[in-house]
Amino acid sequence: MRGEVLHYDEDQGFGFITGADGNRYTLAREDLRREASVAGGTTVEFQPAGGRARDVFSIQPRSAPADASTATAAPSQAGNAPAARQPQHFGRSAEQSPAESAGLWNYFWLGLTENYFNFAGRARRKEYWGYCLFWTIALIVVIGLGVFIDDAMGNLDNSELPAVTVGLFGVFLLATALPWFGLNVRRLHDIGLTGWLFLLFLIPTFGTVIILIFALIPTQARENQWGPVPAGVRV
Repeated sequence: MRGEVLHYDEDQGFGFITGADGNRYTLAREDLRREASVAGGTTVEFQPAGGRARDVFSIQPRSAPADASTATAAPSQAGNAPAARQPQHFGRSAEQSPAESAGLWNYFWLGLTENYFNFAGRARRKEYWGYCLFWTIALIVVIGLGVFIDDAMGNLDNSELPAVTVGLFGVFLLATALPWFGLNVRRLHDIGLTGWLFLLFLIPTFGTVIILIFALIPTQARENQWGPVPAGVRV
């Protein structure tokens, strides 16, 4: 994944990276691949592992400021030189990020892959409801497949439970439980609340309504203790 170094303390060997998905990841010295340190603002590639960035390397080092002699170079040389490529930023300063432009399906897919066990960072409303949309579609497909198989096996013609449908439904819920929990925790972080409030869903009916209300609240339009504003949010 591509991201931008928010801060790195060389003495402590610790820092933070904002990923293209809008989440913040921790960075340690042992996670660096090619260089001894990386400065804030450096564009990097890394492998997300929960809330930590691993195998980090710079792909566009931060350029050093030009000195006075460079600034007064001959006009003919400056006119012929190609325009410098502007670094790509992520997070609050992003005008358009991969997470913003990829669509709702991308949020669902990232939830089942890179964010499968991610309880750190923040999740905007679009990420939350995009995941919910395709999770519901996938659930309908799974149940439909189970009913089709049970019907072909004659399981619907007797008083027994449709075993295939029930089995597929159970496996699907178990497989998507962790990313669903993580998504709700990150959504709570996004509105400035602790993720432990997700335990309210254990309260029958009432708790589910509260979690639904939390999911409808707009993103907190500033950096909070769980990370910067997710990419793509207008602030």
